[in-house]
Amino acid sequence: MIARTLVRPALILAAVIPAAPAAAELPQPVRAMIEAAIATGKAETVATVAEIARTANPDDAAEIDSLIRPFTEAQATRTAEAAAQRLAAAQTASQRGRWSGNGQIGGFQSSGNTDTVGVTTALSLQRLGGDWTHRFRASADYQRANGATSREQFLLSWEPRYQFSPALFVYGLTQFERNRLQGVSSRYAVSGGLGYKVVDRDGLSLSVKAGPAWRQTNFIGANSDGRIAALIGLDFDWQLSDTIKLTQDTNGTAEAGGQAVAIIDSANTSIDIITGIEASITDKLSARLSYSIEYDSQPPLGAVKTDTLSRFTLIYGF
Repeated sequence: MIARTLVRPALILAAVIPAAPAAAELPQPVRAMIEAAIATGKAETVATVAEIARTANPDDAAEIDSLIRPFTEAQATRTAEAAAQRLAAAQTASQRGRWSGNGQIGGFQSSGNTDTVGVTTALSLQRLGGDWTHRFRASADYQRANGATSREQFLLSWEPRYQFSPALFVYGLTQFERNRLQGVSSRYAVSGGLGYKVVDRDGLSLSVKAGPAWRQTNFIGANSDGRIAALIGLDFDWQLSDTIKLTQDTNGTAEAGGQAVAIIDSANTSIDIITGIEASITDKLSARLSYSIEYDSQPPLGAVKTDTLSRFTLIYGF
């Protein structure tokens, strides 16, 4: 009797009070739009579409979030993995660096103080590590004719660079050279300063640098001369074409470029200009034709101011 008395009012209340409506599902066109955005794989597109869907369907925000959650979590995971890989690569580069370079051997024909032919060799190395670049260069021109040395020129240089920004860098330079033809038994130069990449894009680059320098010159049979100087430099590279036909079986890449360095002091100005064109024969082997001008405003007695040198060399890159 008591149970019947309690149940009857409950049944009456259930009949009078309507049940809460079931949550509305996300409209199918909106769901399809979100799924299409996810299929693009673009985080910006997904975020834009999801924001529009939330604005148009505020009651379905939770369902919209559940739809895009797997995509956003996967994107965050990939971003974190890519950042970890970049960090590991940067740490490896800073510890070991990345060395590349080439070796050259060939012949030359000169005019000026001498008209002759001879042999030339060169080695260029470059090490990249983070914001640092190290460039090392060594070259030698030598000839012996009729039992006498008619040309003996050596050059060693090391140039570290630190890149402050994509365009601005600071450089250091240590250089040794010997040129018996110009009456120089040894010449040392040390410089440091600022540089700027004027142009840096695929196929074309141009950078300039300038700074103070100290130069010590030891002349053959004369006194030594040490002076404060100024250094001005220019590096230019230009990719002429993607491929050229060298022979019936050979494709190659042509490059044209050059560099110019001027060291100026109160007594003597030295300018070294090199311009060349290079064509690859294989992935590792290329041929280079270059023309250089070396100028000293105050050469030793008996030497002329300007030397020119034409070189044809084979280059092996590594």
